[in-house]
Amino acid sequence: MVSVLGTYECKLDAKGRFMFPVQFKNQMGEELKRGFVIKRSIFKKCLELFPIEQWQTETAMVSKLNMFRKKNADFVTKFMAGVKPVELDGTGRLLIPKDLLRYGDITKEIVLTSVVNRIEIWDRSQYELAVDYDPDDFAGLAEDVMGELEIE
Repeated sequence: MVSVLGTYECKLDAKGRFMFPVQFKNQMGEELKRGFVIKRSIFKKCLELFPIEQWQTETAMVSKLNMFRKKNADFVTKFMAGVKPVELDGTGRLLIPKDLLRYGDITKEIVLTSVVNRIEIWDRSQYELAVDYDPDDFAGLAEDVMGELEIE
């Protein structure tokens, strides 16, 4: 599993391409050559960029769902909406498909941020809103989410 770390600001050109950050390239090594899958995020108004290996892990989980249950079939339809394979071009740029640009309300300035095993792609103004939080609210969330974990 590829894991990347970092948050980087980029600019889209008129065709919806951006230079993939060198820092991410260096961290990904050979996995970079295999390409990516880009899709809508489930919970946020952004896009998710998966290295192929991680995408295969995600779809392996989804493929175990019983498709004769309506809620499962509905979930898979929404989960797969807009999914596209993408790869870097010869100059290191990545093209965001137009339908996904519209979904994420992505304009000219974007933020790429690592989320453990994937990269989120945000319109910069939307990202700033998403990460602007009250420290006390985040402390409560951290306690709810992480407080029960057993630390080894």
